[in-house]
Amino acid sequence: MNDFDLLLNKDALSRDDLMYLLSVKGEERARLFAHAAFIKEQYVGNKVYFRGLIEFSNICSKNCYYCGIRRENKNTHRYNLSDDEILEAARFAYESGYGSVAIQGGELESEFFTSRIEHLLREIKKLSDGKLGITLSVGEQSPEVYKRWFEAGAHRYLLRIESSSRELYYKIHPHDDIHRFERRLQGLYDLKAAGYQVGTGVMIGLPFQTLGDLADDLLFMKAFDIDMCGMGPYIEHADTPLWQYRDQLLPLAERLDLAFKMIALLRILMKDINIVAATALQAIDPAGREKALKIGSNIIMPNITPGTYRNDYKLYENKPCTDENAPDCKNCLEARIHIAGSEIGYDIWGDSAHFKKRTGQDLSPEDQK
Repeated sequence: MNDFDLLLNKDALSRDDLMYLLSVKGEERARLFAHAAFIKEQYVGNKVYFRGLIEFSNICSKNCYYCGIRRENKNTHRYNLSDDEILEAARFAYESGYGSVAIQGGELESEFFTSRIEHLLREIKKLSDGKLGITLSVGEQSPEVYKRWFEAGAHRYLLRIESSSRELYYKIHPHDDIHRFERRLQGLYDLKAAGYQVGTGVMIGLPFQTLGDLADDLLFMKAFDIDMCGMGPYIEHADTPLWQYRDQLLPLAERLDLAFKMIALLRILMKDINIVAATALQAIDPAGREKALKIGSNIIMPNITPGTYRNDYKLYENKPCTDENAPDCKNCLEARIHIAGSEIGYDIWGDSAHFKKRTGQDLSPEDQK
């Protein structure tokens, strides 16, 4: 075993180790990806689990500098799906054997919003006879709200920190009371306390970001002991403040390569978590999501938002699949996943093996038979 193999097989990778591995090229890059693929096969297998993605609203109270649906973007056409439209999308997921849905929208906090999500969760459980798993991704809320939604049927929650660096966080967010770094982090602890499978993630290739920042992100996720991760390359949007720094960015191909390395390294660091193959990968490379599946990802989120709304949930430029309807997306992904050599886990929640080990809980109905 040579020095590079010894590095890959270390019990604990240091910050310097991770920075080095994020910079490898050529043969070492290929060996990094091969090792991550081996770890994936050993710990989570070859199955890919679907989360039918319902982007139900692009109305947001936040004003993040990178995001196309930020509050102050006047060029965005705002929309809010009706409850019936959301439930019909969930019914499509159930009848298509997706196993789970992911409900995602702009960040809002109010009793009306809380009650609406709570009602939708109960209705989705009812229409699927409790068989659809549910992930939420609707931002920062109070501990009480997280608990209400958990009791109503949500069991996974994705709250992306975008960067574990406080300094970088405030370069990509306003420094005010509704964009507090400390509250973002506290949200992860509150979600864990409420009983959720907890997911987070970061953007890769941001302005001002260093390899050290990305290494710290990986170490943060390991230390927090996350159950799942959704991360992808930063893609600039013309209607955001960060657009002015576009000339300082890495080329898209290099951001994509860094994203693949982050996925591979997270799989090596956290062998049994769930890792999403993010749609943003496909925005740069048409085969980006399939490539991610080969080196560590095991979750895909087919977009089942009604087609007329898809182009309005535009967090970044060149978002793929906005001209497809839900059946088109399903057929396309089935073909892509099989080409990538993976198997789709239909009618299965595909819960995080790490969560099961961490808590001793098995919440999914297929595991309780």
